[in-house]
Amino acid sequence: MKQDLFDIRNVTAYNGPTCVFRNFSLTVEDGCNTVILGPNGSGKTTLMKLLSCELYPVYSEGSHVRIFGRERWNVEQLRTRLGIVSHDLQKNYLSGARGINVVLSGFYASIDTWRHQQFRAGDIEKAESVMEQLGIGHLANREFGTMSTGEQRRFLLGRALVNDPDALLFDEPTTGMDLRASFIYLEILRKLMQSGKTVVLVTHHISEIPPEICKVVLLKEGQVAASGGKRDILTSGLLSALFDYPMDVVSANGYYQVFPADTASGTW
Repeated sequence: MKQDLFDIRNVTAYNGPTCVFRNFSLTVEDGCNTVILGPNGSGKTTLMKLLSCELYPVYSEGSHVRIFGRERWNVEQLRTRLGIVSHDLQKNYLSGARGINVVLSGFYASIDTWRHQQFRAGDIEKAESVMEQLGIGHLANREFGTMSTGEQRRFLLGRALVNDPDALLFDEPTTGMDLRASFIYLEILRKLMQSGKTVVLVTHHISEIPPEICKVVLLKEGQVAASGGKRDILTSGLLSALFDYPMDVVSANGYYQVFPADTASGTW
């Protein structure tokens, strides 16, 4: 029997004073590459915080957030199973940190490395190997703040990969990147999925959903609006309703894209 990557059941959660989820439930199986798609304000950020243990739900009997079957996690231990690459992490990471230290910080789930942290020769070799794998080895001594958005994102991915996690959670993976950097990064994600890593993307960009994604969850106003396979969910009707705007969906090479619908017929 396959284990769930995460199982959220009947959860009520606040982000500050705002109640984002009320009786919210969502399950994603380990091994099922999934995208969670929704407009701004749908609850994506709160979901990320629940899964990274930055935020906890209101306690109530019969509700839970379980990651790999467990409700209680030490954050450092969780990072060895679930690697997280988020926009908030990129925004808040210390700009003066050297590239190699960004990757090494993954062993402690810290921001940069610190004097009390100990790294074995094997840890450093692993970090160097991951950087080469991601094509950023030549930037090992570059300061994080001087890197491009795409380079920063790859270093944060390396930070997650040094622990060889079972699954990876990405928040808006290509935001801020130009087309070339976006395509390179998506190719890296595809190779990770092809190698057996489970990937969950949280995004509002249809164009950054790789062909290897098999499940789509539509999130709107703190609730699951629809869930299922790409062909069934990434349709003009469902996406128009999700974003409250008429749009047409096209598919090419396993990717999907949307365009404004022709409303001249008055059917919207």
